[in-house]
Formats: sequence, C-alpha cells, structure tokens
Amino acid sequence: MKQIAVAFTGPSNSGKTTLIIKLSIILQERGFKVCIIKHDPHDKAIFDKEGKDSYRFSQTGANVAVVSPTKTTILKKETATIYEIAQCFGEFDYLLVEGLKTIPLPRIAIFRNELNDKYFDCSDAIATDETIEATKIPEGCLHLDLNNPEEIIKWIDQNGEFFPIL
Repeated sequence: MKQIAVAFTGPSNSGKTTLIIKLSIILQERGFKVCIIKHDPHDKAIFDKEGKDSYRFSQTGANVAVVSPTKTTILKKETATIYEIAQCFGEFDYLLVEGLKTIPLPRIAIFRNELNDKYFDCSDAIATDETIEATKIPEGCLHLDLNNPEEIIKWIDQNGEFFPIL
C-alpha cells in the first residue's frame, strides 16, 4: 500500500470535484484503493443525494466521507479528524482531500476563469485550464494542466505525503 495523501483547494466551481473524480477513476482502474474526504465548511452535508458532490464521488467506487464542523458523514454525527476518518477506511493507496486548508498536506490549488491569491500561500502547485493565461501565474509557482490528470497523478506520486494509519 502506498498511503499517499494530497489535498485540493480553490474557489467554488473551480473544478476540484471534477478533477478528484477523474483522478479517482484513473487510479482505481490501475488497481489502487482510493479514499476521498470532502470538507464541508458550511455544515450542509447531505451524503449520497443525487446531484451533490458526495453522490458524484461515491459513484466513482471510492470510499467517501463528508466532513463538516459538527459532523462527519460516515455513521457518526460528530466531527472527526482526517486521521480518524482515514482509520475508518483502513488501508489505502491514495487519500484525496478536498478542502481542509488547515491540515498540512501537499496541496494543489485549482483555478478556472480567474486566479485568487488567497490560495497561493497554502498550495504547493497550481492547476489551471485554458481560461487562465500562463503569464498570469505568479513566478515560482509550479503550474499544472487541470485537463491533464496524468500530469497531476505524476505530481501526486512525486510530492504526495506518506500518510500512516495510526
């Protein structure tokens, strides 16, 4: 088991969920066990309801947890740490985390249409699509192609953090 963890951050509707779904499908097709944790900062989590991100994540075949300030949607009705959630999943190869800017994981900021510099300090790489001019990316920021999941998987394999289950 690899047990590699990486986080994704960015503004609403930037493509975080779409990218995580693509990565999850590709990695699972290669035989890896993928777990996904989604942060719900507004405490509006509804798990597995059609049209919701958690439903879309679960459709990939991955284990899914939705984390909010007051609950974690597994079978618990209280919040949990990322480590407690990961323990519920057991062994895994990849842990993909959407949000949770305060946890110290290697992080890719996702942007479409416009950059938002409030995500730069907490990110190790920036992934954009063709709606962002490459010249607008701050100098020194590693730039990834949002539409190239293979490039992003390579970055994760090289930069993801070993995430031991305690």
